Amino acid sequence: MRKKNNDEIKTMPCVVIAGLTLLTNVIIHFDLVDGGSLAGVNAAMMGNQEIFIVTRKNEEAESIDTEDLYTVGTVAKVRQIVKMPDNEMRVMVETIDRAQLISLNDKDDYVEAEIRVFADIDNTSEIENTAMCRDITERFSRFISFFPKVGHSFEKQLAAIKKIGELCDIVISNMPLEYTEKQKVLEAIDVSERYKVVREILDNEIEIAKIKTELADKIQVKVNNDQKNYILREQLQYIREELGEDNTDDDADKYLQQCEALDAPDEVKERIRKVIDRFRNTPSGSSESGVEQVYIETLLELPWNKESEENKSLENAKNILERDHYGLDKVKERMLEFLAVKNLTAKGQSPIICLVGPPGTGKTSIARSVAEALQRKYIRISLGGVRDEAEIRGHRKTYIGAMPGVIASGLQRAGVNNPLILLDEIDKVSSDYQGATASALLEVLDSEQNKEFRDHYVEVPIDLSNVLFIATANSTDSIPRPLLDRMEVVEVSGYTENEKMHIAKEHLVAKQIKKNGLKKSNLRVTDAALHKIIDGYTREAGVRSLERRIGEICRKVAKSVYNGDIKSVTISEKNIEKYLGNVKYLPEEEAGEDSVGIVRGLAWTAVGGVTLEVEVNIMPGKGLLVLTGQLGDVMKESAQAAMTYVRAISEDYGISASYYKEHDFHIHIPEGATPKDGPSAGVTMATAIFSAVTKTKVRADVAMTGEITLRGRVLPIGGLREKILAAKNAKIMTVLVPDKNRRDVDEISDEIKEGMDIRYMTEMMDVLKAAMCNMPPHASPKEKKKKKKAEVNSAEDK
Repeated sequence: MRKKNNDEIKTMPCVVIAGLTLLTNVIIHFDLVDGGSLAGVNAAMMGNQEIFIVTRKNEEAESIDTEDLYTVGTVAKVRQIVKMPDNEMRVMVETIDRAQLISLNDKDDYVEAEIRVFADIDNTSEIENTAMCRDITERFSRFISFFPKVGHSFEKQLAAIKKIGELCDIVISNMPLEYTEKQKVLEAIDVSERYKVVREILDNEIEIAKIKTELADKIQVKVNNDQKNYILREQLQYIREELGEDNTDDDADKYLQQCEALDAPDEVKERIRKVIDRFRNTPSGSSESGVEQVYIETLLELPWNKESEENKSLENAKNILERDHYGLDKVKERMLEFLAVKNLTAKGQSPIICLVGPPGTGKTSIARSVAEALQRKYIRISLGGVRDEAEIRGHRKTYIGAMPGVIASGLQRAGVNNPLILLDEIDKVSSDYQGATASALLEVLDSEQNKEFRDHYVEVPIDLSNVLFIATANSTDSIPRPLLDRMEVVEVSGYTENEKMHIAKEHLVAKQIKKNGLKKSNLRVTDAALHKIIDGYTREAGVRSLERRIGEICRKVAKSVYNGDIKSVTISEKNIEKYLGNVKYLPEEEAGEDSVGIVRGLAWTAVGGVTLEVEVNIMPGKGLLVLTGQLGDVMKESAQAAMTYVRAISEDYGISASYYKEHDFHIHIPEGATPKDGPSAGVTMATAIFSAVTKTKVRADVAMTGEITLRGRVLPIGGLREKILAAKNAKIMTVLVPDKNRRDVDEISDEIKEGMDIRYMTEMMDVLKAAMCNMPPHASPKEKKKKKKAEVNSAEDK
């Protein structure tokens, strides 16, 4: 480091910005997209966190040459960085010093600047400094008098600043000026020169604001002729009294008073006044009068600028999530991250969370807990079966029975413009001739568009940017791609048996005892009884059915207690059937004997994972392939691909080509009443066909999943956590999964993987070697040749 005239020569990462000039002594955040700038910020974070920020002369230019940049920029300290979608980064900095750009040097992936850091040149005396500070403060007060909502919050802050150089920077930073004007102030190193520049800017802005205000006053005088309006209204009132229609005027006056008291944008108030005038001149007995009245009341009830104060404590949010939900650690952590980012960005864009998982796993209750943690109003909107676009956007007033859409109605119910709105079952929206419902949601969930959401009924733009949206879905498959792209998916997986046990003990039993009017002393449920309810009376990924079964027990106990038959009951494994009847679900069959043509596969369903046996029988025939068990189109294609693969390798195991022309193949997956689809049974069907063709037994203690290609490659699949959990429940500890699903296995909790042998498969041959009891021997070249010759002779004889 060299010193020259009290200035310092430094080198540090350089960040180039466009259309923005940063002055010293401010904390500000801005977004970066350029890769070099992002790398420069990251390099600064690895060092002393200092960066040099300089502005382009031309906003449209893209090169980073010293000729294209201003010579004076700002040294800043990076306080915080937040990664945003689409490779963007939001950077919060505290500006420290002015500096002159000397040269730029290219590093590996960012630009480093050699700069001269200026010390303020301040030759003013204490009296001059005080006079200058008062002059600038008075001028700024005059400026903000034209904008009462803009600058009053800065007046106390300005009074505390005693140095004219710092005061000038703060004042200009808080004024809506072009970056070129702010650059002039930044380049004024001498404090006296800076004072002159700022004084001139303030005088110009005051003059502009003054002229603008005078023009507005002249227009207002023209429009508002109060005396004339008063006389006309008195005459109209007299006419209506004579006609017996004075009630309309009373209502109109009441609405007008409410309109004046309403905290809403001027555009909204002007719209309400026009509708009130139209309502006043409409006969009270007409249908149009009733329509206008409902419309006015709707506009008056919407919370235009009214918002509730929220609780920003992450500790409070964590405690509420832990109180209401057992497990779901990753989901809770993601929600806390979501709240932290929302707090840091203040009124910036918040990501829209979509909780995806099986029914009964707590998606809706997580959203309710987040609303409670933030102390926001909670509105739940069920989208299941919504088919009409007008239910989202509202109906136009020209229709009979028109009403606002569900979003506007939700805000009306909440009474504030910043509630938490839960869009429940977003994957169940449908489209038909009445319009694409999902497309109507695009504007609602797009932070760039929802600042001016237009409801067809309300007609005035509604600002949804303060609303916190959380969506839920059972699966992302049926959500249209553009809609899914606007949301951040958070997986809510099914519960393990141990987790269900804890949830029942810590939450559900106490909840149902209270709900059914019992006391804790009236009912006790043992751990063994809960285990039996979970295993024998429910079959689900969540805990909804489990809660119903516990509620059923509570109701029967409540009846006995009310009749005076008993005072307290202990539900045990022995007497539970008295309350719930016979066991409804038998445990999944454990591994039986090794068999030919029977293979255990793993499948994902909306209520969790299950194991499925694939059976293959071969009988004399003409080469037909029969598929039964209510298989979908994708699964049928997987069966055909599996058949083609086995036929391709059959010759290596002594199976002749004619074998497939002389036999029929029947593939069946039991539980035929249940529809099945998806590609993940490909390896299972290929293994079963190979076993049946070669008459080789398959290990009964092995389960598998994976998609197969014609060449025998094993491709990755989804729903792996639920599938492995299903295998464990069926006491099958060896599971074959695609090698490309290795990272999905790493994310599964150790509680599920404990004691399991999970093997990774790349090729179908790996699956066969792991699943077959004994691989059949390869046919020798002589045997192949002999078999081929026999087939040719047989064909010639025929």
